Formats: sequence, structure tokens, C-alpha cells
Amino acid sequence: MKVQICAVGRLRAGPEKTLIDDYLKRFDRTGRALSLGPVSVLEVDDRKGGGMAGEAVLLRNAVPSGGLICCLDERGTVESSVAFAKRLDGWKHRGVGSVSFVIGGADGIAPDLRENADHKLSFGKMVWPHMLVRVMLAEQLYRAASILSGGPYHRA
Repeated sequence: MKVQICAVGRLRAGPEKTLIDDYLKRFDRTGRALSLGPVSVLEVDDRKGGGMAGEAVLLRNAVPSGGLICCLDERGTVESSVAFAKRLDGWKHRGVGSVSFVIGGADGIAPDLRENADHKLSFGKMVWPHMLVRVMLAEQLYRAASILSGGPYHRA
């Protein structure tokens, strides 16, 4: 199952990019044997200033057709790392060919895109900076692959 991270904004060189690249490389290595991945990162930038609605159009265009859409949103489901791993595995076993994790900009995700998503995932009730959410998602993808492969990374 292919995995996409579709996010608003361009991530420049720095500590967040270093962390994301490291976790996604680990996920690709571990996930390959599980038929998970590779991960592609698709960044969109609303240069016309259309706000959440403009960003939603760009995000919809970035998401491959026919794939499952999972929006990262504080109103979504809070899951344990094990539950998230099982969810990924379940999608894969249901024959989902690709899953796109959608991360909005500073104002979040447009309500219509959020409501039409196949799943909404939350990293807690706190609001996180959208660039930090990318790091957290990359780490959780790697952790999920480690859990599913029986690797030592997850110690719960």
C-alpha cells in the first residue's frame, strides 16, 4: 500500500526536515517487507491566498484518485500507536492501494475536505503546528511498521 503525506506549505532544510527524512527512510526500509510504502511527500502552496478553501482544492488535486484519505485534525480519533498500526494493516488487507494523510495549513483543513475524508486522525486535543505534525506522523508511520514487523523500536 502506497502512502502519501499531502501537506500545505514547503518544508525547508532544518531540524524538522532532518527528522522527517530519517523516519520516512526507516519506514520505507521496514515497511517494504510488509507491503507498506514507499512514502511520498506532496507539498502544496496556496500562493493565490485562497485560505482553507484554496488549500483544500490544492490538497484534493494532490491526493491520488481512488485512494483513502485520512485527515490529521484535532477533532479526529485519538488512537494508540498499536491501534494506528492495526488500522494501517487493516487498510492494506482490505486492498486499499494507497492512503493519503492530509495535513492542512496554519488554519487547519477546510470543513468539506475534513468531513468527506475516510478517516480523521488526531494526535490529541491540543493543536500542533502543522510542520511538527509532519514529524509526528512520520515517526508514527515508522513506529507502526516496527510494531507490525515485531521490531524492537516500540516498547509498550
